[in-house]
Amino acid sequence: MGKTDVRDPGTVAGQHPGVRYRAFDLMEAGPERIGEMLAEVLGLFEQGVLRPLPVTGWDVRQAPAALRSLGQARGVGKNVLLLPAPPDPEGTVLVTGATGTLGRLLARHLVVAHGVRHLLLAGRRGGSADGMPELVRELTGLGASVTVAACDVADRAALAALLGSVPAAHPLTAVVHAAGVLDDATIAGLTPDRLDRVLRPKADAALALHELTRDLDLAALVLFSSGAAQFGAAGQANYAAANAVLDALAAERRAEGLPGLSIGWGLWEERSAMTAAVTAGRGAGAGALTSAEGLALFDAALDSPYAYRLAARIAPSVLRADDRLPAVLRGLVRPARTGAASAAAPARSMARQLADLPEAELYRTLLDLVRGNAAAVLGHSSPNLIRPARPFKDVGFDSLTGVELRNRLVSSTGLRLPAALVFDHPTPEALARHLAERATAARPTGDAAVRAGLDTLETLLDALPPDGVSDELAARIREVLSRPLPGGTPATTVRPAGDAPDLAPDLIEAASDDEVFDYIDRQLGSA
Repeated sequence: MGKTDVRDPGTVAGQHPGVRYRAFDLMEAGPERIGEMLAEVLGLFEQGVLRPLPVTGWDVRQAPAALRSLGQARGVGKNVLLLPAPPDPEGTVLVTGATGTLGRLLARHLVVAHGVRHLLLAGRRGGSADGMPELVRELTGLGASVTVAACDVADRAALAALLGSVPAAHPLTAVVHAAGVLDDATIAGLTPDRLDRVLRPKADAALALHELTRDLDLAALVLFSSGAAQFGAAGQANYAAANAVLDALAAERRAEGLPGLSIGWGLWEERSAMTAAVTAGRGAGAGALTSAEGLALFDAALDSPYAYRLAARIAPSVLRADDRLPAVLRGLVRPARTGAASAAAPARSMARQLADLPEAELYRTLLDLVRGNAAAVLGHSSPNLIRPARPFKDVGFDSLTGVELRNRLVSSTGLRLPAALVFDHPTPEALARHLAERATAARPTGDAAVRAGLDTLETLLDALPPDGVSDELAARIREVLSRPLPGGTPATTVRPAGDAPDLAPDLIEAASDDEVFDYIDRQLGSA
């Protein structure tokens, strides 16, 4: 089928015996036959013989990333831009784990800051939990309709009944899953019961909420995860695993075009039954969030186009002092600056090194430089992952990462390079050849090159040790400096350090009286 790149039927038949080729217009079948074919295709979908193409959803605020992914052919199926929907003001918001400390804080915040008027608060203890009667009275006084239910959200049947109790006049519009428990133990001490105790209220309940609400028109499904899933915490392997499920679920829902957000929380100052025994500062560089900070971060995450947000207080100074820093946090640490001069030294030394390299070695060195910097920009662990002949765009470079690579090369080589460098020279080897040409062209030639070399030689001679040099080195210096110059210009001979230099006889003949006496005065003075 198809009329793009039309082939010759005879050629196709000769190359592929038994194959008959024909290009045609689909409309040639006629409207009636097209209708029959479409009906047959729909029947195959209903029977499960065919499945729809996968759909990857992108928040409309991520349109540049979506188009970049599409342009680089990274996706399979359909890419869809999604418009974030505000919650229905007449809808009901379900909060699980609402009888806990954070659940109560959140319920109050939803009413006061977000104007929610219909709350369904679910927890295993229901209205008998500490502080719930007072909370209900407070929220009711603020004009909200509050229902408190005792429900094990991980129990699918109980959850289905709870969702079925939501009145049609105020349909479910958002869910915040804040339930969870801790049962810390080392790996050796983990048992199936301890795993289930932690995974059930977090992961099992989240999956049940996902499946039972996926056909509802939700504006938000927010999962309270933990930073432990990202950088680990001693004794919390089961808790980290449970929260990793939440993080993955939110990403999967976003990809399917459903609302999903997982917030990886750090420690809160407001203590709950879960965190009563946790000491402040536990974790990598972590401090405790005040209630106001935590709720502000909740609002910021809610307005974010991403499926995951880490909400924690992290002190870079503490991270810098941690010799066991998790890899995911290393990008937050910047080495201490020792001054502008030392920061600029590596760039100057690299540029000087390139200037001194023979042309035969220059290309190889620049290719290593390009591959190393390209790997660093893409976050690869080794430059071996950047093949010399593979185009930059095929390994993930776009306009932003291309400019970052160009900036790194400018800093290293000292050359002035255009922003579109990786597009003008699309492979590492092509770019290295271009840099070699630029570096070679920038080298001084003629008298300028000789002067530059003499400056270097003078610097080296000034650095000779005061107690003299080896006979071998002295002979080498003497041999180089006594070579005749082009055009018959006389040369100068030298002795090792410590000996008075002699003027060559032909140079003495050419010197004036003043020059000879000046030379004698200098030697007597040095003696």
